[in-house]
This record gives sequence, structure tokens and C-alpha cells, in this order.
Amino acid sequence: MIDPADERHVVGAVPKQLLVGGAWTDAAGGATFAVRDPATGDVLCSVADATPQDGMSALAAAVHAQAAFAATTPRHRADMLAAAYRLVQQRLEDLALLITLEMGKPLAEARGEVAYAAEFFRHFAEEAVRISGDYQAEPEDGSRLLVSKVPVGPCLLITPWNYPLAMGACELAPAIAAGCSTVVKPSSQAPLSMLALVAILCEAGVPDGVVNVVTTSNPGAVVEPQIRSGLARKLTFTGSTDVGRHLLRQAADQVLRTAAELSGNTAFVVFPDADLDVALEAAVRAKMRNAGQSASAANRFYVHRDVSEEFTRRLVGRMGGLKPGRGTEAGVEVGPLVNPSARDRVQTFVDDAVARGARVRLGGRPRGGDDCFYPATVLTDVPDSALIRHEDVFGPVAAISSFDTEAELIAAANDTRYGLAGYLYTRDLNRALRVAEALECGMVGINQGSVASVASPFGGIKASGLGREGGRVGIEEFLESKVIGIPRAEPA
Repeated sequence: MIDPADERHVVGAVPKQLLVGGAWTDAAGGATFAVRDPATGDVLCSVADATPQDGMSALAAAVHAQAAFAATTPRHRADMLAAAYRLVQQRLEDLALLITLEMGKPLAEARGEVAYAAEFFRHFAEEAVRISGDYQAEPEDGSRLLVSKVPVGPCLLITPWNYPLAMGACELAPAIAAGCSTVVKPSSQAPLSMLALVAILCEAGVPDGVVNVVTTSNPGAVVEPQIRSGLARKLTFTGSTDVGRHLLRQAADQVLRTAAELSGNTAFVVFPDADLDVALEAAVRAKMRNAGQSASAANRFYVHRDVSEEFTRRLVGRMGGLKPGRGTEAGVEVGPLVNPSARDRVQTFVDDAVARGARVRLGGRPRGGDDCFYPATVLTDVPDSALIRHEDVFGPVAAISSFDTEAELIAAANDTRYGLAGYLYTRDLNRALRVAEALECGMVGINQGSVASVASPFGGIKASGLGREGGRVGIEEFLESKVIGIPRAEPA
């Protein structure tokens, strides 16, 4: 159990203001909004509630800082990112506690998120010094083409509440590496981790105006004028597909570069020859990390009929044995959902599935009271018509259906507008590769329940988004190719 004094200390150390042009400042008019602990409902603190005017001031600061920052050397930017990596590592425990307090995940998971976030700074520190272009002959007239990589320009970064530190790091690190200034708008559900991270970047030597942060309880009113102004040159967003579509429509009017990591509806497939011990443990992790509040979490379980009952029985036992509670308490494995609305939304999915013929094998109903907890839940015989087959439940619910043939499985798994990730379990290498290639998604885990890695391009297809985060391509998202034509040299 964490000492309440430690909690107060960690929360108290976080800036509660906006960062605009290197200065921490109150919102225009001095408005604030409360940040709550979802496990208790208690107010942790209040932070500045930005107005549209504040948002435009932050964007103006980023525009002002862009040219000078773009002119810095790659080594200089790499050194700043390396310093940020060390500082995040040094403050791992405080940052993990902050994540747990504001969005609920258990401390063990929060520590993993901090370590993951730190790796983005190390990775892109190394990528910053490897930005390169091209030099080639023009095939028709023998002139030369010099292709250089230049920063996109000022970026608007809209980050989510479910991974409040890591998702900020995965956007800020490549932006800084590429030489782009930024305005970050974190989720009002969990803004403290981003405020703490931006303070670390300032400490690491990021120049004034290069990173600005705007917290607000009215994101639409603040973000839309920033997009409509045309001053930003790139928009990144992590969140729901519905909100993503709205932002992409706004960005299209200004022809902004866009990247969006949106909703998922991930399939978890178990073939009859799978190692059920391995599949079971991975299923628990893939479903229950972050209490199911992850776009790449397993959502639709397809288990071959020959092993369906055994797998279900064992999954019920494992998920039912997980300890729920406040993430700061010893031994807790499942935290709360982010707010009561999220809990009620999950219940809507469960009720819909049951009304259409699904069986509840575990959970299925929240405990009494008005808290944010929802129990680990397993449903079987889930029909194709159920809402949970078509939209991400974003909660701790495993929806299981049986299949008989590989063709039947592939058709069912691809019957969704989303395409972020998929997981499949089999000992047959040919089958693994065949099915992985047939699944319509951006990432596939074969006999592993996670596909997130700083070194790989994370992202989806279809309604799950545009662009990629991480890997070698991550920095390309913040760079443009500029061509300079050079005439053919005349003979001496």
C-alpha cells in the first residue's frame, strides 16, 4: 500500500498550469478543472482549463520557435532526447504512481508504461542522427537530384488517457528528433502524466516554445481553431475512430499531414493444435492489461470447437482469480475503468450480447455502488449480430465464439471495419504464416499476446487509423522530402 503522503507529494510536484512559449501560466480567466482518482472518485488536484485563446497562444509560440529549432543539429536534438531518457528512468517510481492515481492501472503495469515511454526517447535519440536523404542522377538529362529531409513544421499532438505517458512520449520523441515544434493536448481524464513529462523535457534542455502543453475540459473548442488556423502543419491523434474522423475532416480543409491511432476490435484465435498453456496466459494478458482499455487488447475470441470448452473453462478460472482494486494496493492485478460512463458502456455491450443469446460464464454485472470497477467477464456463444462483435468493448470482457474451419475463422475475424491487431496460436508454422497474412490488420502476434514495441511500426488499417508510431518509420512521419535540382555539369 502506498503511503498517502507519497501520493500527495507526487501529485503536488506536477505543474498545474499551461506551458506556453517556455512559461508556465494560468488559463485566461483563471479557470481550472478537477482531476479525479477513478478508483475512489476523490479529487487529486485541479489543473488549468485552457480557452481557445490559450490554445492559439500555444500554437503561436510553436510557430515562433520552429525555424530556430529546425536549424539545430541532429546531435544536439539527440542529446536532449538522451537526457530525457535518463530523467524518465530516474523518476520511474514517481511517474508510475502518477499514472496509477490518475487513470487507475496497477502499479506494476504503470511501471511498465514508464519504461516503455523512456525507450521512445532513447530510440529516437538514435534515429535523430540517422536522418538522411538521397542523391541521384535524373535519368533523362543527366542532371542531379538532391533529396533532403526537412521537418514537417509545428505539430498538434492529441494524446489519450489510457497510456497517458507512453502515448505522449511516442509522439514527442520523433517530433523533437525531426526538428518539429509541438503543442500537446492531453486528455482531461489523465493530464498529470503529460504535464510531468513536459516538465522533464524542459529540464532536458528542449528550447522554449518547442514543446507547449494545453490542458482543457473542452477540447473541441480549443483544438478546432488551432486546426482551422492553418498555422500547424501536422496533426496526430490517438483515440476513438468517431473523434478521429471528425478531426481528420477538419485537418483536410488545411491539407495537414495527419496520423491517427484509432479504435481496434482485435481477434484472438486459438487453433486446436495450440499450446493451451501458452495461449491461456497470453489471453489473460491481452484481454486484461489496463482492464481491457487498450485498442490492441483482445476483444473477439475465436477458439476452435475441439478445444473451446477446455480453453473457456481455464480462462474463466484465470480471469476470475485476478485481484481487483485500487492500483496502489499490494497484489492488485485489475484496476478500475476510467470513469462511470466507461463502466456503463461495458454493461451495455454485455446486456446486448446476452439479449442476443450469449451465455455469461463469469462476471457480467458490476458490483453495487457508483464506482468505476467492472468485473472480469467471459461470454460464450456470442452471435455475429452482437454489438461486441463489431465495436471495441474497451473493458474486461472476453467474448468467445467457436469455429470449425480456417476459412470460416478468417472470414469472421475480418468481418469488422477495424484493423489494428490480431493474435493467433498454433504450432503449425505454415498455418501461422498463412493466417497472419490473411488477417486484415496492421499487426499480428503469432504465439504472443502483445505487438507493441518501440522498434516496430505500431498502427492499423481500415478504420483503425493512418500512419505508424515507432520503428524506423516513426521519424518519417515528422519529415518531408525536399528535392533540389542541380544542372548537369558542363565539360571543362
